[in-house]
Amino acid sequence: MPNAIYYVSYKLKKGVSVPEFLEASKALNDGYMSKERGYISWKQLNNGDEWVDLATFETLEDAKRVSNPTEPNELAQKFYSFINLPSCKARIYSIERSYE
Repeated sequence: MPNAIYYVSYKLKKGVSVPEFLEASKALNDGYMSKERGYISWKQLNNGDEWVDLATFETLEDAKRVSNPTEPNELAQKFYSFINLPSCKARIYSIERSYE
């Protein structure tokens, strides 16, 4: 089965410190995401006030599992405390072809 991307676009809350947000992102990556089965990478993109997370997993099932955790995660809660949640748009895509 091909790799999968967990795609999330969002805006930060007004007045959020970007360095603090990026520290929370790193803590979430190092303490949770990177330890999940099938994890390959997580990229954070920025274009002004819009942010995009691209988390790559080995399978579609791995991406779906991580996108719907069964128990609260303190690191994720801290990460999401910086985000304007109504602005979030999340999708999971299978990678059909990659050009590198």
